[in-house]
Amino acid sequence: MQIDLELYREEVEVEPGVTLSLVDVAPEQPAQTLVLVHGFGGNATQWQYQVQAFAERNRVLAPDLRGHGRSSAPRNGYDMPRLLADLRAVLDSAEVDGPVVLAGHSFGGAIVTDFALQYPEMVSRLILIAAAREYRLFSLYRLAFHLPDPVIGTLQPVVRRFVPVSALSLKRMFWESLRAWQGDEKFPRLQMPTMVIRGERDRVFPEAAFAEVSERVPGEDDVNVGASAHMVMIERRDAVNRAIERFMDEEGAALTYSRWRSERARPGRNRLLMERPWLAHYESGVPHTLDIPRLPLTRFLDRAVRRFPHRPAVRFKGKTLTYRRLNREVGRMANALRSLGIEKGARVMILLPNNPQLVIAYYGVLRLGAVVVMGNPLAEPGEVVRQARESGAKVLVTLPRMQEVAVAMRAQSDVRQVIYARTRDYLPFYKKVLSFRRRPEDLLRRPPGDHELAWRTLLRGRDDEAPKVEVAPEDVAAIQYTGGTTARPQGVVLSHRNLVANVVQVRSWLPDARDGEEVVLCVVPFSHVYGMTVGLNLTVAMGASMVLLPRFGTKEVLEHVKKYRPSFFPGVPSMFMAINNFPGVRKYDVQSIRACLSGAAPLPIEVEEAFEKLTKGRLVEGYGLTEAGPVTHANPIYGREKIGSIGLPLPNTEAKIVDLRTGIPLEVPAGQFGELIVRGPQVMVGYWQDEEGTRDVLDADGWLRTGDVARMDEEGYFQIISRRQDMWQADEATPAFPRDVEEVIYELPEVREVVVVGIANRPVAFVQLKEGADVAAKSIMAYAKRRLPAGQAPRLVIFVKEFPRSFIGKVLRRELVSQYAQEIAAGAGSVGDHLPGLDGE
Repeated sequence: MQIDLELYREEVEVEPGVTLSLVDVAPEQPAQTLVLVHGFGGNATQWQYQVQAFAERNRVLAPDLRGHGRSSAPRNGYDMPRLLADLRAVLDSAEVDGPVVLAGHSFGGAIVTDFALQYPEMVSRLILIAAAREYRLFSLYRLAFHLPDPVIGTLQPVVRRFVPVSALSLKRMFWESLRAWQGDEKFPRLQMPTMVIRGERDRVFPEAAFAEVSERVPGEDDVNVGASAHMVMIERRDAVNRAIERFMDEEGAALTYSRWRSERARPGRNRLLMERPWLAHYESGVPHTLDIPRLPLTRFLDRAVRRFPHRPAVRFKGKTLTYRRLNREVGRMANALRSLGIEKGARVMILLPNNPQLVIAYYGVLRLGAVVVMGNPLAEPGEVVRQARESGAKVLVTLPRMQEVAVAMRAQSDVRQVIYARTRDYLPFYKKVLSFRRRPEDLLRRPPGDHELAWRTLLRGRDDEAPKVEVAPEDVAAIQYTGGTTARPQGVVLSHRNLVANVVQVRSWLPDARDGEEVVLCVVPFSHVYGMTVGLNLTVAMGASMVLLPRFGTKEVLEHVKKYRPSFFPGVPSMFMAINNFPGVRKYDVQSIRACLSGAAPLPIEVEEAFEKLTKGRLVEGYGLTEAGPVTHANPIYGREKIGSIGLPLPNTEAKIVDLRTGIPLEVPAGQFGELIVRGPQVMVGYWQDEEGTRDVLDADGWLRTGDVARMDEEGYFQIISRRQDMWQADEATPAFPRDVEEVIYELPEVREVVVVGIANRPVAFVQLKEGADVAAKSIMAYAKRRLPAGQAPRLVIFVKEFPRSFIGKVLRRELVSQYAQEIAAGAGSVGDHLPGLDGE
């Protein structure tokens, strides 16, 4: 995965009013620290290939010197003592523990040489790249530095076209340090192992100045990489990286670049593999661990705007918003919310389907440091009102058709302002004209009140630059309610760090994804945590185009596939099943889809195989839960997939199987099942205003109880067996699970779908028959008794026409049991009743 250095930038104040910009990237357990110092006209980004190669196993720091890159450019302080003090301040601020491997390019070689002589205890190894024994610029450059400061200042726009440096800073560094530096006397005094890397065509300084460095360094390792000029670490990056790797690896301390996946014994690698056996089965290009950027979620949008300003960000019903336009709309929304009294920490509920206003409102809220409360527009009104009341939301953003819910919310919660977003707000002009009278969702049921505002009216005339608000990674970003399949939905508190971490983790799982080039089909609701992370946040982080669909309709989805040719499609099994079975599906040219991640429910193998044959792409099953932001596991996209499993934990994610009764971790061997617990940076802060509920599932060490019964095999692949709440005891020693019973009942050809729930320690089977099928409940029970142990055969079979489902497609077992409570209590359905009698017809 390509590392974007801008996500890992920090500022270090080295003296009052002077800050240095520092790129700092590290894995979970770094082998050692590599510090990269650029030269006279360089900056930290010149080390991008070295950071990419070595940050997977080592901590890598690359500062911008004063006057260079994104650092301050003070009028003085460019002498060598000040430059050394700057470097020392950077290391102290970064809390570097132990000696570092120090590398310098060009005049950076002089800086690191002096640093190694002044602080030998802080440098374990020294690397000099295209370094010289003296830095005598050619006469034309020297002449330029004789010009007066005002003249030099006027040349700044020209200078910036070639080097990322302040022209005045270059002049001062030249006169105060570069022109006088001599290495003849310094190189021989170096005590640590030193390597010199150079090319054959370096003409920036006199050629002899490079060639003679290796002669003066005692016991040096001289590497000539061949035909390369001054920027050797860029022009011959593979050769340079191999040399650095070998040099660092001589002590067996580092594990980097091309050889780290080899089977050679390495202490750090073996320790990590013993703790996490799944790492051995990561596909090529997926890092074992990641450095989670320490920044708010909105920085992904900033990054996309900076890198891809004219790239389509949102495509919706023929309308396109570029990243620049999207960012401006977000700024307007942030200022509009500020005018309504929304400040940092305030909650704003968004009750919308997938449309441009949801994206704009989401980032507008986050720009203010406020908290997004994602509501499900398809949920029961009473539940949505409860969530608004419980979360303390002050503002609601919704559709006009939700006016009655909005009125109830204002009466029963702290919501005081309602913003109505009409579908036509972001339609092409011709569609606005044609759709004015045809969109009931855009029509209010009654005249608006004083506190009911129209989206377009509210944003009109607002400044498109968002207010500057300091947002820390630990600040709350969202309150996301659980799906409520087995219990009442709970508010999960997710910080910016939680969401950033899960985006980076999922992004790393897509090793062939290309930033700025992907097109993502976004039909999974953003109001669900799966859609929010894998659809909305991940798309923006990649600078991809999101094709928005408010709801899933197979034909409409296929038409969008044909028109926009998406490459990535996060979805749920029912979506992929519908596409597989759609008549004439091949005429929609679905082969643009390269990768699909399936979540929310088990993925049947037949569905997976048919979809992959249809698209020639990859469809893999993953796993997650709202409390983990949500993704914790997934099968490799192009690596080894195990059918029926949820795959491997993502980078930086730990997972264990613990005893269902004691909570003690079980041993690794396959076949042992228990409760799955997970730990990682994506795991929630806790439940909203529910400390007791948080303690029940989240321990002091950060381990989250998932409530899912699972098992792990010897290779680290996990398989979900059941929800813990759904299991029962077949006898005193044997737990039983719905899946065991469901698989047997699915063998009957008349059965379309079956859901088994353990009630009063006995299973009850809810069965939906195929159209035209007719089978008695007693026949199903008799068949199950012949195929299952006594404690697993259902005591009751209830026929249903439709299963109650969440808007993501999961069966709501809690509602199922509630809906048929009378039949369960009376034992109905166990003596051959058919569908009409059980449905009250």
